[in-house]
Amino acid sequence: MSYKSNSELPETVRENLPEHGQEIYRKAFNNAWEEYKEPSERKGDTSREETAHKVAWNAVKKVYEKDSKGNWIKKKD
Repeated sequence: MSYKSNSELPETVRENLPEHGQEIYRKAFNNAWEEYKEPSERKGDTSREETAHKVAWNAVKKVYEKDSKGNWIKKKD
């Protein structure tokens, strides 16, 4: 269930992240989808999809953060 384009991402991702953040999310999700396909590679009993979404959000949070209004903005260097 990898995502070929940003338009295929979940609505919550598309509505909240800027385009660049969506690209980070999509690429991280797709990589994690492949990397964690075997249950033994995941922590606990999390599903492949759940694991991939967690990895994707963590990748976004390395570059973006929420401002005081809840909008995702790029972190300052």
